[in-house]
This record gives sequence, structure tokens and C-alpha cells, in this order.
Amino acid sequence: MVFHKLVKNSAYYSRFQTKYKRRRSGKTDYYARKRLITQAKNKYNAPKYRLVVRFTNRDIIMQIVTSEISGDKVFCAAYSHELRAYGIEHGLTNWAAAYATGLLIARRVLKKLGLDEDFAGVEEADGEYTLTEAAETDDGERRPFKAFLDVGLARTSTGARVFAAMKGASDGGILVPHSENRFPGFDIEAKALDAETLKKYIFGGHVAEYMETLADDDEERYKSQFQKYIDDDVEADGLEELYGDAHKAIREDPFKKYESDAPQKTKEEWKAESLKYKTVRLTFDQRQERIKERIAELRQE
Repeated sequence: MVFHKLVKNSAYYSRFQTKYKRRRSGKTDYYARKRLITQAKNKYNAPKYRLVVRFTNRDIIMQIVTSEISGDKVFCAAYSHELRAYGIEHGLTNWAAAYATGLLIARRVLKKLGLDEDFAGVEEADGEYTLTEAAETDDGERRPFKAFLDVGLARTSTGARVFAAMKGASDGGILVPHSENRFPGFDIEAKALDAETLKKYIFGGHVAEYMETLADDDEERYKSQFQKYIDDDVEADGLEELYGDAHKAIREDPFKKYESDAPQKTKEEWKAESLKYKTVRLTFDQRQERIKERIAELRQE
């Protein structure tokens, strides 16, 4: 990163500083953000929704966000760790989990708005490129809930997991404007999408293939990488069925809570856990006493 000397003159202080700080430190792409939140004036303050997708080392965070003058408002959220309630215990940041999290937030949003029956989306994932269209209801034509994909600073290379989350939300019944050329299985020369390849990724077929390859070629490495799968008797052959059942369960109840068999910690126990890593600042007298003890130890040595 190129060194940038910050000159804090009066022009700098006259503006809201967060924007400059986040732009300078590379936390926000304001070129993209401006276009994602700018709404036409003839829409009369109608909300413009973004499908925000973010990845951490252990989790996938998805939110439906709208921007207001007072700040961003989160309308609905879903996390990949919630997939445990639907039978997905492992690989919570892979391609298939990203798709399932996208499906979860889509069904959750539509259920919240009372649109889940009108917009079913793609009930059985087939890997085909589809966009949610208007639905015919008793009151006439109903337009779908629309959200624009917000990838943040993630690389939008072909096959990236952000597009798995987008595909899940699209198949879940949300209208997310996109094309097919960034999905795995898209042929650049033929300019066509191989639906079978995309379907394989949706149901964790690429993970199953890797598991089988490791089991045959390097059993030691297989056991070290997939030990938790082995402990729970999850085999490569059963991954497709596992993800398929999870998709059905998500559609049945998108607000299901995960109930663990492990005893839950109380509020006091969690507080004690957090304080365990918090260093208490010593007073002047305590520091002086500590120095004396240290000097005494050194003299004894």
C-alpha cells in the first residue's frame, strides 16, 4: 500500500470524516457504494435495498440493507452458522453453504413481508440461470422484492462464493439483477452456462470429489482435514442428500433456531470468559511494587 500523508486542513474537517478514513484505509469502495445507494428522486424516498454478502474465516454474513440519511438500516439478516439448525454442521463457509445462506435470507425476507407464497423461486435447485419474475395474484400482478448485490471489497472472479450467495437468494425468490457469466461452469468461448457443473457446486459435489480423492490417495491427510465429518459419519456420498434436505427445511421454516445438546453458558459465565483475556491496568503503586519484586528475583539469581 502506498504511503499517504494526511493533511488535515479546514476543508477536511468541514466534511464528515468517516468517508475519507474508510476510503484511505481501503475498507469501503465508495465508487461502488455511491451507485448502490443513489435513488432516483422521482421514487419519493422509496428504499433501495442491497444484498450485502461478507465472509469471515468461520462465518458468512448476509444482510438486506437500505441506506438512509441517518445511516444504513438492516432489514433482515442471515448467517451460515444458523445452518446447523437445518442439518449442515460442517463446511459453513464453502460454496454450498453460501448458496444455502442465500436461500435462507431470501425465504426469511419474503416470509417477513408475506410474499413467500407468491414467490416460491426455484423449489429444486437445477443450476439453470433464472431471474425472479412478477407473479399473478388475486389483486393483479405483483412485482418481486428487488435487491442489488453488494460484494464489498471481495474479488468478483468467476466461481467466487459471493455469487453462490447471490444464486441462493435468487433461487429463494428475490430479484437480484445479474448475468450468468460468473457462475462456475460458464464457458467463455461458447458463452453458455453448464447447468450440471453449477448444480454440482450447489449440492457440494466439488467437496465430495475432493473427499473421495483424498480418501484414495492420502488417508492421513483425509483424516486430518475431514475429522469432524468422520466423527459425525458424514460421507462424500451423502453430501448431496444432506444439502437437499437442508434446502427443503429452510423453505418449511426459515426462522428455525438451533438447539445444541451442549449445556448453554449463563450470562455470568460468558462475562467471566470475556474478562479472562482482558488485562487490568496496574496502578502506580502496583507497578512500583512489581519492579521491586523483579529486582529481588534478579538478585537471587
